[in-house]
This record gives sequence, C-alpha cells and structure tokens, in this order.
Amino acid sequence: MNEEYDVIVLGTGLTECILSGIMSVKGKKVLHMDRNSYYGAESASITPLEDLYKRFSIPGSPPESMGKGRDWNVDLIPKFLMANGQLVRMLLITQVTRYLDFKVIEGSFVYKKGSIYKVPSTEAEALASSLMGLFEKRRFRKFLVFVANFDESDPKTMEGVDPAKMTMRDVYKKFDLGQDVIDFTGHSLALYRTDDYLDQPCLDTINRIKLYSESLARYGKSPYLYPLYGLGELPQGFARLSAIYGGTYMLNKPIEEIVMENGRVVGVKSEGEIARCKQLICDPSYIMDKVSKVGQVIRVICIMNHPIKNTSDANSCQIIIPQNQVNRKHDIYVCMISYAHNVAAQGKYVAIVSTTVETGDPEKEIKPALDLLEPVEQKFVSISDQYKPTDMGAESQVFISRTYDATTHFETTCDDIKDIYKRMTGTEFDFAEMERKKNDIFGDAGDQ
Repeated sequence: MNEEYDVIVLGTGLTECILSGIMSVKGKKVLHMDRNSYYGAESASITPLEDLYKRFSIPGSPPESMGKGRDWNVDLIPKFLMANGQLVRMLLITQVTRYLDFKVIEGSFVYKKGSIYKVPSTEAEALASSLMGLFEKRRFRKFLVFVANFDESDPKTMEGVDPAKMTMRDVYKKFDLGQDVIDFTGHSLALYRTDDYLDQPCLDTINRIKLYSESLARYGKSPYLYPLYGLGELPQGFARLSAIYGGTYMLNKPIEEIVMENGRVVGVKSEGEIARCKQLICDPSYIMDKVSKVGQVIRVICIMNHPIKNTSDANSCQIIIPQNQVNRKHDIYVCMISYAHNVAAQGKYVAIVSTTVETGDPEKEIKPALDLLEPVEQKFVSISDQYKPTDMGAESQVFISRTYDATTHFETTCDDIKDIYKRMTGTEFDFAEMERKKNDIFGDAGDQ
C-alpha cells in the first residue's frame, strides 16, 4: 500500500465507484478503499435477511415465513433508473451492462385524495385516465404534444414560449391546466420534489417531461428500470470496470487519517501505512469536518406478502404522493419491487417509502404512504442526515460526494458525478470519453 496513486477513493457507494471507474478508464492510477467488508456503502443491498435485522437492531431472527435469508437483497436506498437517463447511458457506454440484468418497473402511480391512479404519460393513456375530466384531457393532450415537439433550436416548435424567460407556471396557464393536472405533471412526470420549479424558466421542466416520455417509449410499461439482485449490483459493476483498468480495491480497511500538507491532500493512512495521492474522492462519512448538514431523509423498508392494492397486482411499481395532496412541502415516494427481481423470497414484496423530513415526528409524516401498504409484515425505519461538501476541492484536492437524496431515480446522483468530474479535471464530463478501450478478460472468457 505504500505507493503513490493519482487518485484515492474512500467508500464504495455508487457515486464513488462510477468516478473510480471513469478515472481508471482515463488512465489514472486508482486505489479504492472502504472501511466496510461489503460494497455499496450507503447504497448497498443487504443480504442475507438476518443482516438487515441486525443492522436495524430488530431482536431475534426473521420468522420462517420469510423463507431463506440468502434469497433477500434489500436496498438501503430505494431508487430506479430512468430508461433514457444519464446512469443508463453511463452503463451502456462503459459496457457495465454486461454484468447486470434489468427488468422494467411495471407501473408508475400517483396519489390523489386518498386513492392511487396510473400516471398518464401518453396521449392514449391521458384520454383514458380517470384522473381528469373530458375537457381537461383535451388540454393535457395538447400540452403533451407541445412538449413532445418542442425543440430548443427551432422557434417554430415553441408556440410563442420563450424557454429561457417564461416560467412553468405561465406555460400551465397557456394550456389552461388545472391544479390536479399541474400536480401530477410537475411531480410524476417532471419528478420535482417541491413546487419551487413553477416560478423558474420552463426549459428544465420541458426537458424533464421529455426524458420521462422518451424513457417510457423505450419499454412501454413505465420509464423505470431495476437491476436483478438489487441496486448493490451497480457499484460492483463499476468497481469491476475500474479493476479491469488497473484500479486496486481494498475492503475492510479502517481509515485512520486523511493526510494534508499546506491545506492540500497528500495521502491516506490505514493500519499504520500511508498511501500517497494527488487527489481524493470520498463520501461525507470519511471527512465530516468538510461537510454541512442540509436536512434529513426518512426511509422505511416494508416487507409484505401481497402486492399494493389498486396497482393491478404489479410485482413492481412506483407511487408518488405529491406534497399538495398531503399538505407538505416535499413529495413522498414509494418504490416497490419483489421476488420477481431476486431481492426477496418467493411471494414476498419489498416497498420502500421515503421523503425529506419536515417535522419532529418523521414517522407520522409518511403515514399516508404506509396506509397504502397495509398489512406490513416487518418495518425497518431509518432517518439519515443529508450532507453536502463545504470544501469544493479547488485548493485541498479533496472531492466529497453528496448524500443520496429522497428522489427515486439517479439523475441527481449523475449530476453530482458530473460536477465532481468537472472540479477534478477542469473539463466538462463527456460521455464519449468513457468509451471502453479494453476488453473485459473475464467477460470474454465467460462468453465462450
């Protein structure tokens, strides 16, 4: 370990593993360490089920009705991949997809006045949806056609909308859309967590709805994908990419000190040895004096022996509870997957509820979501602090990732990855640069 590296990475969360993969592909000499004995850090999938009980200090062992402990891979952080989103693009370009199998999530639903409805996102679905009355449907259809045809470089498609100046609130007014439609458009299609976007220029929202529609068009049932065996497979796929390009991995390594000289990182001390480096990437838990707390997220993992009511017995789905519907400032999300994704024993379902904490009683905040899931066999509740870096790394060359937020997709995580990349290299992140040049020896051997 007493060597000089270009980059040392601490923590094997998804953000860190993607960055170590990218840096290795760029020809950097990378050392990647984690204090835990498993991959994934905060974004791990926990197996066997007994380990989940221990992690949440639930006494006793799982009942026999839960099946074999090894059949479970339970995500600590619930997220899906947008089929046409940035993470899928990163997976495809680096060919990390060859280590993973994905399934399409069967449906996306939105909560309105205590019931859940399928999110209409195509013209046909909009016309058939019971979320809206007849005239509202026609106006919404016009709006969807406008978004689908919208092209920044062609003023003819803009129908008098200036994307850099006109707010989204005014675009909704232009199409005469009512509050319920605005709610599910902003929160279930554009996937905003709050209503702040309404008074900002509309371009970002239009692009978000386009991403949703294009993701949906790829597979038809929903815009979301999920990897078999759980999200913990993602960091491992990128770790493997890094290893193929010469990256060194060490798990179970206690980190004693991040060594600084004149305000700049020079190495990391572990078990009495120092590995030297020019740059350091880590998650907030490794360097708490360079981050600030920006809030909390509550996540509740619920094990059930039935699908969620009114989802047509889907074996996977997402439900969004827009904040307006439950008098909150942030949406509540439910991600459900099941035995069909090799993350639970036969006949079992795992639903994870998450939201940004707003009060001193977070469990009460998510009651509307838990009510949709009853009966629940076992709950695992976590409340996590959210951190962002206070040191952007210009002087120190320490680059700290943000804590995973309450969104149910990876777009914000990918934005963080691109931001760290830009701060480390001084250049914009370029997808094409991630193209792989070496064959994966293992992969090719496995194909024969």
